[in-house]
Amino acid sequence: MKTISKMLVFGLVGLVVFGLLLFLPAGTFNYWQAWVFLVVFTLSTWIPSIYLLRTNPAALDRRMRAGPAAETRPVQKVVIALAFLSLTAMIVVSALDHRFGWSPVPTTISLVGDLLVVIGLGVAMLVVIQNSYAAATVRVEADQKLVSTGLYGLVRHPMYTGNVIMMVGIPLALGSYWGLVFLIPGLIVLASRIRDEEKLLEQELDGYSQYTQQVHYRLVPYVW
Repeated sequence: MKTISKMLVFGLVGLVVFGLLLFLPAGTFNYWQAWVFLVVFTLSTWIPSIYLLRTNPAALDRRMRAGPAAETRPVQKVVIALAFLSLTAMIVVSALDHRFGWSPVPTTISLVGDLLVVIGLGVAMLVVIQNSYAAATVRVEADQKLVSTGLYGLVRHPMYTGNVIMMVGIPLALGSYWGLVFLIPGLIVLASRIRDEEKLLEQELDGYSQYTQQVHYRLVPYVW
C-alpha cells in the first residue's frame, strides 16, 4: 500500500476508534470536550504527517508500523498490548466520568489538557524530524546512525517524553480527573519498554553505550 493511502486509512481508522471509545461510554454526542479533543488530536497528527509525507515518507512509514504485531521482540509485543490497554482504559473511564459526573473539571483545565496533547504530539513529531529512524516499533535498521543532538541531547527517549505529556493531557482534555489514574500503569509500561529497548540499542547501535554516559536521563531531565 502506498504511503499516502496507508496514512489516510491509518488516520481514518484511528478517528473512528477514538470516536467509539469516547461517545459510546459517554452515552451522548453532547460532549464538547470530546469533540475538541478529536479536532486537536486530528490536526496535531495530520499536519505533521502531511509534512513528513512531503519531506520524508520513509520516516512516516516507520511511524505507521505500530502495534503488538509489528514488534519483533516478544517482550515488546506484551508491553505495547498493555500500553494500548492502558490508553483505552484512560479514554473510556474519562468518558464514563463525563457521563456520571464523577469529577467535574473546569473548562480552563480541559483546554490546558488540549494544549498538553498538542505539545506531546508536537514533541513526538519533532523527534521524527530530528531522527528519521525514530519508529513506533523497537528495532535498529541496518544503516541507522546514532542521534545525540537536539531533543536527544536532553533525554535519551524524547519521543516517550512527548507520550507522557500527551497521557497527562488526554484525561484533562476530556474533562476527567479519574482518567489520570491510568497514568501510573502507563508510566510503568513505558519504563519497561525503555529498559528493554536500551538493551537492544546497546547491543546493535554503534556508540549508544557512550551516549548513555553523556546523556544520563532517559525520560525526564534530572528525574529518570
